[in-house]
Amino acid sequence: MTPLLPVSFADVVAARDRISPFIHKTPVLTSRTLDSRTGSRVFLKAEIFQRIGAFKVRGAFSRLTLLSPEERRRGVVAFSSGNHAQAVALAARELGIPATIVMPDDAPRAKLDATRGYGAEVVIYARSTGAGPSREELARRIVDESGAVLVPPFDDRAVIAGQGTLAVELLEEVPDLDILITPCGGGGLLSGCCVAAVELRPGIRLYGVEPEAGDDVRRSLEKGEPVAIPVPATIADSLQTTRVGNLTFAILRELASGIVTVPDRALIDAVRFLVERLKLVVEPGGAAALAALLSDRVPGCRGLRAGVVLSGGNVDLDRLGDWLVNEGG
Repeated sequence: MTPLLPVSFADVVAARDRISPFIHKTPVLTSRTLDSRTGSRVFLKAEIFQRIGAFKVRGAFSRLTLLSPEERRRGVVAFSSGNHAQAVALAARELGIPATIVMPDDAPRAKLDATRGYGAEVVIYARSTGAGPSREELARRIVDESGAVLVPPFDDRAVIAGQGTLAVELLEEVPDLDILITPCGGGGLLSGCCVAAVELRPGIRLYGVEPEAGDDVRRSLEKGEPVAIPVPATIADSLQTTRVGNLTFAILRELASGIVTVPDRALIDAVRFLVERLKLVVEPGGAAALAALLSDRVPGCRGLRAGVVLSGGNVDLDRLGDWLVNEGG
């Protein structure tokens, strides 16, 4: 008997009802070249076309639409390297809520500028050097001083439920998927998709993909408890988490089929493939699931119908150009 999980399919359905006025239903793309390369029938869920250019807006609207009038008046606080930051900033602006976002000093400029552009106040912390308080400490200090509501990037029931709406959309369009692969940072996307997918498609296999340098979720599942790691050195800034969430871990331990890892080289190859073959701009972390498929790291995929999440497209163009030109050999 499966233990009671912190997020249910009913939570995902309720989140979808709340957020539907605010988000896009993103397209599912296919490519004969990709099918030939991987030996699978591949369906790409293109969250690069989501508002703010990433899936994170699903969880942000799911959480903020639950706030009471008094909580909305006090405002919200979030911490993020970029995509969750933008998502909370946009959701707060549209719902008339003040927002403060704690971001690292090495966040991509495009994500930093967009977060400020949505009207949020940005507080910078020194991730690159490790000096001073952590992002969690800064966020907690702001919450204590202002009474604002903390909106975590992944370890929150409403956030997880919001991310699960992605799998509902995908399985409505492609109901006979055999496997679903997502990038995995703190586990919010994968855990939400697990909750939804196992309800809608019993027997489906669900895999998360981490950068090799940032395999905290893989280690945690192997050990049977959350494991913390240093900030990983990887080009996938959206996957530079250091510890899986308690809620996400509880779901992944029960429902996920496994976690695989990919080197940065494979991320660049996937980004290049998407630019050259599908004319899509995807950030390295957002291409992690495809990188795992292209490099044959997901077990037993060949001959199956595979859903692959392209989770975000927010990348600095100068960095993208440098990766494609200087890492092409």
